[in-house]
Amino acid sequence: MGSSVVSLALAAAAAAAFPAAAQDSDAELAKKLSNPVSSLISVPLQLNHDCCFGPDEGYRYTLNVQPVVPVSVGQDWNMIVRTIMPVIYQDRTSPAAGDAQGFGDITQSFFFSPKQPVNGLILAAGPVFLWPVAGQELGSKQWGAGPTGLVLKQDGPWSVGVLANHIWSYADVGDARRDDISQTFVQPFLSWTSPSHTTIGINTESTYNWKSGSWTVPVNLTVAQLTTIGGRKVQFTGGAKVYAAREDKGPAWGLRFVTTLLFPK
Repeated sequence: MGSSVVSLALAAAAAAAFPAAAQDSDAELAKKLSNPVSSLISVPLQLNHDCCFGPDEGYRYTLNVQPVVPVSVGQDWNMIVRTIMPVIYQDRTSPAAGDAQGFGDITQSFFFSPKQPVNGLILAAGPVFLWPVAGQELGSKQWGAGPTGLVLKQDGPWSVGVLANHIWSYADVGDARRDDISQTFVQPFLSWTSPSHTTIGINTESTYNWKSGSWTVPVNLTVAQLTTIGGRKVQFTGGAKVYAAREDKGPAWGLRFVTTLLFPK
């Protein structure tokens, strides 16, 4: 992803080609941002506002710090470490709860992905872990693990795919006995990137709770813009979501704002 080097000796016609090369670089970055397992170090800071919980119409703010770090494994494979670290403030999310703030449980995935597409598809699979670091009111108090995987097709400006995982709990934290976890997460997504590096996307971040037999299905519509600030590539994203399905007393709608810091090679 390095920039072209233009010497003073180049002819005017060759020098005029340099902006086009930079534009291609930005286009490639925008395309990589639509790929959850691309070989690109990034740190999305995702702020979510969810409303309205229960009869008191409570709300929750969640800042997800989501570093993505690819590691080369030999000539043919990458390992992509995706971590979600939530910082939460919530108020009146249930009739029995007041306000609470602190860290949520950390979800960490290790995707192993071929460096080259397989029959035109980007594939990845590996383990996912749930680290119960949250306080009493904001976490599961359960250690968890399971499989995760991704299938992605990128064709011109279009990216379409699905990311999924399943987490089972296998141990409690301390003496705080909680319900066991058996939860499936499915995220189908579709995005289109314009020549000006604007990306319009839609996805669902669907969760099925096998213990309660219920779905939570937020549908997210987002618009993202890749830009440069102080020589650093940054993508800004804004969006809204509605809950097509939710557990009893769950939120009805929400907003999302993301700042993604990029560290291209």
